Amino acid sequence: MQFGRLFRRTMNAVLPPALFLALTGYFGWQATQGAHGLHSYHQQLQLLDDARESQKNAVEEQTAWRRRVSGLSEGALNGDMLDERARAMLNLANPNDIVVPYDKHDQLY
Repeated sequence: MQFGRLFRRTMNAVLPPALFLALTGYFGWQATQGAHGLHSYHQQLQLLDDARESQKNAVEEQTAWRRRVSGLSEGALNGDMLDERARAMLNLANPNDIVVPYDKHDQLY
């Protein structure tokens, strides 16, 4: 009889605080490491920074392409510069051009 009462008293004294500590530990773990905890929050912030960086790079690339495409409009093209650039890229000369050969050791300027 004495043993049963002692056991019940011990359980009444130990079980509620142990349950409370276990519950506190569970919620503490979830607050830091859980799906919506601090660790996940920092991962989401890192993803947000990466997305903003990607957006900034995309906007810069889009601006560069817009500038290049606007240079191709009819009013922006200069015929002489276009002809000169095409010849330089294709390594061609016009039959009416005067070609002055030079040695590779000669200075051009």
